[in-house]
Amino acid sequence: MKNAIFFFILLSSFLLSSQQIKISGIVSDHSGYPLPGATVVEKGTNNGTQTDFDGNYELTVQKGAELTFSYIGYRSQAIIIRDIAVINVSLEEDYEALQEVVVLGYGTRSYKSITGSVSMVSGNQIKRTPTKNISSILQGKVSGVQIRSMGSEVERSKGNQVKSPLYIVDGIPIQKQYNGIVESLDNKNIKNRKELKVSDAENLYGPRAKYGCIILQTVKGNYVIEEDENYARITENQFQNVDINPLSTFSIDVDKAAYSNVRRFINNGKEVPVDAVKIEEMINYFDYDYPQPTNEHPFSVNTEVAQTPWNVDTKLVRIGLQGKEYLNEELPASNLTFLIDVSGSMSGDNKLPLLKSAFKLLVNQLREKDRVSIVVYAGAAGVVLEPTSGNNKEKIMSALNNLEAGGSTAGGAGIQLAYKLAEKHFKKTGNNRVILATDGDFNVGLSSDKDMEDLITEKRESGVLLSVLGFGMGNYKDSKLETLADKGNGNHGYIDTMQEAQKLFGKEFGGTLFTIAKDVKLQVEFNPAKVKSYRLIGYENRLLADEDFIDDTKDAGELGSGHKVTALYEIVEAGVASDYVKETHDLKYSEAVTGDKFSDELFTVKFRYKKPDGNKSIELVHVQNSNTQEMSKDFQFSAAVALFGQQLRKSAFNNKASLNDVIVMAENGRGVDKNGYRAEFIRLVKSINEKLVTDNY
Repeated sequence: MKNAIFFFILLSSFLLSSQQIKISGIVSDHSGYPLPGATVVEKGTNNGTQTDFDGNYELTVQKGAELTFSYIGYRSQAIIIRDIAVINVSLEEDYEALQEVVVLGYGTRSYKSITGSVSMVSGNQIKRTPTKNISSILQGKVSGVQIRSMGSEVERSKGNQVKSPLYIVDGIPIQKQYNGIVESLDNKNIKNRKELKVSDAENLYGPRAKYGCIILQTVKGNYVIEEDENYARITENQFQNVDINPLSTFSIDVDKAAYSNVRRFINNGKEVPVDAVKIEEMINYFDYDYPQPTNEHPFSVNTEVAQTPWNVDTKLVRIGLQGKEYLNEELPASNLTFLIDVSGSMSGDNKLPLLKSAFKLLVNQLREKDRVSIVVYAGAAGVVLEPTSGNNKEKIMSALNNLEAGGSTAGGAGIQLAYKLAEKHFKKTGNNRVILATDGDFNVGLSSDKDMEDLITEKRESGVLLSVLGFGMGNYKDSKLETLADKGNGNHGYIDTMQEAQKLFGKEFGGTLFTIAKDVKLQVEFNPAKVKSYRLIGYENRLLADEDFIDDTKDAGELGSGHKVTALYEIVEAGVASDYVKETHDLKYSEAVTGDKFSDELFTVKFRYKKPDGNKSIELVHVQNSNTQEMSKDFQFSAAVALFGQQLRKSAFNNKASLNDVIVMAENGRGVDKNGYRAEFIRLVKSINEKLVTDNY
């Protein structure tokens, strides 16, 4: 009897396992980029998994089961499993449905198979129309159809996702992220326009034309996408002689925009502009395991010294700050004003549609005591949402859903209106902040960096801080946005994907919005008996005069809840020969300090900061001895990021280190990497390495 039962159980297990199948594949977005952390679940069960950093997944399920693939910011997809073992899934962005149709009709054309309304616009009509905007030409030409400047995006019925057509300009297919640039072409430069319906477009150009195709012929016939991005010039820090310059003074920088911007260039297979690489922002993008503060100060101070991985003749110093972390419910009430650019340059998929989805993540974090207002600006500025409680999320999101792009960019007027609204509803003990979201393409009103700087410097005295979020590519104005954030006592981020939005508004919500210390400055004094020369890696646009350190009127960076700040120095020790150190004459009237009093001290680092509502600085001091340690994993990884940044900047101090050196160092320092950001960095470096081999790039 027992044998029969055993045989029955064995047979049942065999039959059950024979009906199971191991499924694997890759989950990616519509552009083919992997989606790390996407969820794959067998419907009706607890059986599921998540994709790794390269979008790979593997799951054993029952034949006939239904798998659901989902990822934040994307439409979920359900697939019934048959006998296929490898299933690759491409998810599409879940941008909210918009209530308009843009008619894709240009020039004279005739397709008998087309049904519904089609607008015909002749060349003579185009020439007579006093507008430079393509979509404006079609306004009012079709009964019952409203034309809005959302780029050439089609919605065939209410509830459908916004679709972007393929543009062909002078025979060259245009990548969809550049659609906004093409749509802004002056009509006098366009000779012919033609629209292909979906079936014809797909036959000619494949899946990328699945939402239709617009063919343009320019007058000159040699159109090339001209990117108009702008970055402040950076001059790399040089080695400083300690006998002459023993002090190094700078402001902290908690911005992280440079890393996500660099990532965008690499992922799009484009060369990274040298001045887009801010090494300190790349280093500070990543999380490091610094301890929480245990005393009265709002941050802990941490230092390490180790052998420089890329130069045996130098040492590397790491200085790290860890801001005190507060839970969401512990944070003060917020008075937030969203200042959103809805000008024509924001019409691309990676601009306004991504912006709206990103801001919804922030809205979901808000509490009843928080208040949100929305100001928009294009040719003019206006209020679209008066202060609304954070628990009325439906009303806030409805206001976001109704935003549309069109017109020129009156950034100055928008900022003034946003500050006026924020000041009117100021919370004395709360967090008052304007959050500006734009590509920075201010082309009306206050347009120079100096004009904007003067405006923000004046407005920050009101107690309202300014944070700036950059979107898009092709005309991204990094220098303007950094200027605004710095002078507005806020931070600057760049959002290229929903994953980055989740990092900024989800995992780092407190640090993004809540300041725990302002005007934070560092001053490092090197001991000339121990150090011959030093250079600060990065922070070129954060340097301060030595006398500014004790001047409380000098503005510096802000530290948010849970923020981490890391700074690296490369030093040449006393008595070590180096090509980087230039010899100088001995000073006649100065004498180096001798004796045993500071014989074991390598450097002293001083910090000054103000409380968020204070005007007088508080100072603390930390001394580092000359003991060299083995690099921690965090130190190794931050050094790898610094070396990679130097390579992108074509630094004179790489000492001929290779990209493979970066990869080895980063892999050794990868550590736990709970969110996969370090793995992403390694993948980016490897992708550039491959291009070096294949494209000589």
